[in-house]
Amino acid sequence: MLLPVVKLGSLVLRTLSKPIASRLKQQTGNYPKFREYIIGLAQANHRFTTTIQRRLYGQATDVKIRPLNEEKAVQAAADLFGELFVFSVVAGAAIIFEVQRSARSEARKEESRRQELEAMKQKEQELAIELELLKVKLDELEHLARGRGLLSIFGVTHGQESLKSVNPTLAA
Repeated sequence: MLLPVVKLGSLVLRTLSKPIASRLKQQTGNYPKFREYIIGLAQANHRFTTTIQRRLYGQATDVKIRPLNEEKAVQAAADLFGELFVFSVVAGAAIIFEVQRSARSEARKEESRRQELEAMKQKEQELAIELELLKVKLDELEHLARGRGLLSIFGVTHGQESLKSVNPTLAA
């Protein structure tokens, strides 16, 4: 599924770059300084690519590279600008896609953290309620223990202070 979309996108971009290239060729006839500029760029690009190709193939690179004629240079410059347009659009689209993907990912993480925090607050409230219930039950048990314990037979309610009141010698 992805490959046909990529091919279609590439075809659309190349189709869009053709009017740019033809407009560039048209402008070279109208503006001589612009023509000289793009011919210079095309010649520099030609020398660079030829040198790289010669190095890759293991051929000598210290030879003189013949320059392109004017028409070929204009065509090469138009092709170069067309390719630059395509690559810049693709790079821009990739950057925009990555930024949006990253923002969505960050939003999901933030939502997950918010839900975890909410769950922790809910758990804290539940534990606080449970703690209060346990305190009430403990108070009830202590109250019942005071009434039913072994010491209550002798009138002792709770702790050392009550032992002192019943028999001072037991506390010592």
